[in-house]
Amino acid sequence: MGWIAQKYPDVIRNINALGHEIGSHTSMHQLIYEQNQQEFREDLKRSIGILEEISGKKVESFRAPGFSLTSEVLWAFEELYLQGIKYDSSIFPAQRAHGGISNFQTDKPHILRYSGCELKEFPINVKNILGKKVVFTGGGYFRLVPYFLLNQWTRSSEYIMTYFHPRDFDFGQPVIQDLPLIKRFKSYYGLQNSFGKFNKYVNDFEFIDLAEAVKKIEWESAPLVDLDI
Repeated sequence: MGWIAQKYPDVIRNINALGHEIGSHTSMHQLIYEQNQQEFREDLKRSIGILEEISGKKVESFRAPGFSLTSEVLWAFEELYLQGIKYDSSIFPAQRAHGGISNFQTDKPHILRYSGCELKEFPINVKNILGKKVVFTGGGYFRLVPYFLLNQWTRSSEYIMTYFHPRDFDFGQPVIQDLPLIKRFKSYYGLQNSFGKFNKYVNDFEFIDLAEAVKKIEWESAPLVDLDI
C-alpha cells in the first residue's frame, strides 16, 4: 500500500533488494466499489508513484483491497491499464463479504479484456465442494482450513494463487474488542498456528512469484474473458 511505503520506505527498499516484485495494493486500502472512478484513479496513481520512486522500478501488478473489484466497478480495469498495470489478481470468482464476482467464467489465468484494454489476470482459485465455491489459499481462508485439507486441495488443483497479510501471522497483535462476533472470528481465528502452517506449506510445495508465473504461462493459448460482452 502506498501509505505504508511512504511511512516506511526502507521496507520497500529491502523487499526490492531481495529481488521481489513490488505491486500496488492501492494507497489507502479503500474498497473500490465505495469510490467513484476519479477517486480510484487518484488513489491508484498516488500508490504507483510512491512505489516507483522508492523502488526505481515500474509497477506492473495490482491486487484490489478486499477483492472489491466487482461487476459494478469494471471501469477499474481501464484505470489499471491506463496506469501501466499489466498483471492483475483482483478477481474473486465466488461470493464474499466485500463483493467478489460469483458467476465469473474461470478461476485460471486468462487474458481479461474490458473497454479495449487487456490485462493478464491471475484470479484467486476455488475448490468446488458440494456445488459451492470455496477459497482456501490465502488470508483468513488459509487460517481457517485445516492443514490436511489445504494440502489435499492444493495437490488436486492445477493452479494455485495465494496471498498473505503480515497480520495473518501476528499472534501478538492488539485485539479490537468491540468487533461483531463474526468479524472477530474472521480476523483472529488461527493466528496462533498460522506461521507454522505457512512454513509447512512452503516446504511441502514449490511456489513462484507473479513475475515468474507471467513468463511460464503460454498466453497465446490462454482463455480470453471479454467483459464487454
